[in-house]
Amino acid sequence: MVAEAPPGITAGERRVLAAVGSGSAALSLAGSAFIVLCYLLFRDLRKFSFKLVFFLALSDMFCSFFSIVGDPSTTFFCYVQDYSAHFFCVASFLWTTTIAFTLHRTVVKHKTDVEDFGSIFHLYVWGASLVMTILRSIGSDYGQSGAWCWTENGSTGKVAHFMTFYAVLWGAILYNGFTYFQVIRMLNNARRMAVGISDRSNHLDSRADVKALNRWGYYPLILIGSWTFGTINRIHDFIYPGHKLFWLSVLDVLFAGLMGLFNSIAYGLNSSVRRAIAERLDMWIPERHQRWFSPWLKFRGEQQESELVSLKIEGQQ
Repeated sequence: MVAEAPPGITAGERRVLAAVGSGSAALSLAGSAFIVLCYLLFRDLRKFSFKLVFFLALSDMFCSFFSIVGDPSTTFFCYVQDYSAHFFCVASFLWTTTIAFTLHRTVVKHKTDVEDFGSIFHLYVWGASLVMTILRSIGSDYGQSGAWCWTENGSTGKVAHFMTFYAVLWGAILYNGFTYFQVIRMLNNARRMAVGISDRSNHLDSRADVKALNRWGYYPLILIGSWTFGTINRIHDFIYPGHKLFWLSVLDVLFAGLMGLFNSIAYGLNSSVRRAIAERLDMWIPERHQRWFSPWLKFRGEQQESELVSLKIEGQQ
């Protein structure tokens, strides 16, 4: 779930937190909805690798939506809001691990059977998210505060919250970081090997592949940047209950709310999406106005960059 509006701060501060949280979540909702819309509109994007990005964006979209829908009038809707936000945020964490797994299996293991894991991915993500959401209810007592449903937790509830949300989050961060490290190390080693066995053209292609893959190394930083302040805030609340730091809560709701936007930019706005948009703009916009859209149209004639970069080194299978 997203950052809570806890007791221990003033009504005015809660309104500020509500505005910051809703604003950042709205940006994430818009970014995630854009990626979902692109997937639905452009048939050439419906490949397995981008399908994982689609489900990541879908999870982010619903996580952001339920984060914005605050202050329900009944206890029932209070439960629905909190549980739904928790479910879809955890699902977002887990979808990033499926993308990392797919990349690792394709590039490092040289396997071509990743599409066979589609059903397993769905069972893993949605099943684990449901289990974590149910366990989240341990020791929880729901109420209302300002623009959120918030949870008055005893120590048991706080531990359950941490284990079913933040432990999953940091587990995903560690797995993604380790996986991308292996992928990048493998490609860097392959690039050095390619120097002596490839001509200049193939060598440049290898460097382009490595450059494209290196950006994946920054993807774990999205979760770290989005949830570091939230993690610190939860730990501080556990050690010093009822003594909230307003500035820390602001950073918590701000960066947590922006997770969907960061994911949509990093995972979704790849060259395939930009090329698909450029082709439509080229068809729909008169030539005299195309200069206003040159950042998109410049991708019109470029070779499509695969979301899962293949390692192509002459003489190596």
